[in-house]
Amino acid sequence: MASNTWFVIIFTLVIFNYLFSTVLNFINARNWKSDIPSNMKDFYDEKKYQKARDYGKEKERMSFIGSTISLVLMLLMLSYNGFGILNDFVTSYSESIYVQTGLFFLVLFLASDLISLPFSWYNTFIIEEKYGFNKTTYKTFIFDKIKGYLLTIIVGGGILFGIMYIVASLAHGFWFWLWLALATLMILINMFYADIIVPIFNKLTPLENGDLRTKIEEYSKKVGYELKNIFIIDGSKRSTKANAFFSGLGPRKTIALYDTLVEKHTDEELVAVLAHEVGHFKKKHVITSLILTILQLGLMTWLIELCLKQNEISQALGADEMVFHLGIVAFGVLYSPIGTVLSLFMNILSRKNEFEADAYAKGTANPEDLILALKKLSVDSLSNLYPHPLYVFFHYSHPPLLKRLDRLNPS
Repeated sequence: MASNTWFVIIFTLVIFNYLFSTVLNFINARNWKSDIPSNMKDFYDEKKYQKARDYGKEKERMSFIGSTISLVLMLLMLSYNGFGILNDFVTSYSESIYVQTGLFFLVLFLASDLISLPFSWYNTFIIEEKYGFNKTTYKTFIFDKIKGYLLTIIVGGGILFGIMYIVASLAHGFWFWLWLALATLMILINMFYADIIVPIFNKLTPLENGDLRTKIEEYSKKVGYELKNIFIIDGSKRSTKANAFFSGLGPRKTIALYDTLVEKHTDEELVAVLAHEVGHFKKKHVITSLILTILQLGLMTWLIELCLKQNEISQALGADEMVFHLGIVAFGVLYSPIGTVLSLFMNILSRKNEFEADAYAKGTANPEDLILALKKLSVDSLSNLYPHPLYVFFHYSHPPLLKRLDRLNPS
């Protein structure tokens, strides 16, 4: 009886998550207004503005089709004991619980990726190509997939093995040691992401001596922010969209500027973008977010232990007793409402932090340069200038462009 209750809860949450996400995406995609904001008219003409609206609608349409197919397949797996059948298969294949779990998740991963592959291909070579973004070749697309598979199998498999070892070694209270292990891994990845992960997919080249590097170093020195690791990343091999990322802690702090960003923006605009990121460090946003993420990870591991101790949860997915991998699948669904609430609060905090970082950049660099950079980034990516407030509330980690521009206005 209890297993039936858990089944109904899981089934209901799957449907609710789909409806919740679909409704938000729907109202957001249809919140575009016909008029161009007055402070964006120098960057948007009517033709390009309509192009941005069409791009957003096409992306939303493909997202709807993909998520609907995923929903149907998930409901079929639940209704016809698909997870239980897969569990029976891996159990008959090997007596080792490590092999069983590894094979179980490998099959799910490959099946999920094969289902999403046509959508990924269509998005890259049809939609992104149609709107002038795509620079990915078929060779790059295929090799990215292969590298992704290998990375998932090696790194993901290693993490999975470690989690199972901790769970198997400690009958009670394993959540605490699992929390420490995952938190340590997360910090290490954060520190060495630019050194280990990024080079697998992209080439990082140290920023050459010249005007841009000199201006960045002068600004960093002025505000007392030491930054030695400045790289250019070959983002243009996949897309014309501009971007940048910061990673690392302490002496490992690294800034990577996409070559498309450097190409499309002046040195002063790039320094203003850097000033915004420095603001995050100066305001302790980076360390605060890291601490909060680690605390969330602790809550998650504690709930995982509770979940794995409920035999009825695994039975709801087709097993006779508690099975680690079925418990993890169920946990992924059961945790979703908690994850949504936590993500909501993290996004609220993140938007506040973005305003504070903008204010820091406004006070230490030329705000007009940051305004120009933000406008160019938005227009070049054909982003939605009028996101629905409810969608922003749940999903946006950054404030909408128009609100940021209002705050940055020197007047």
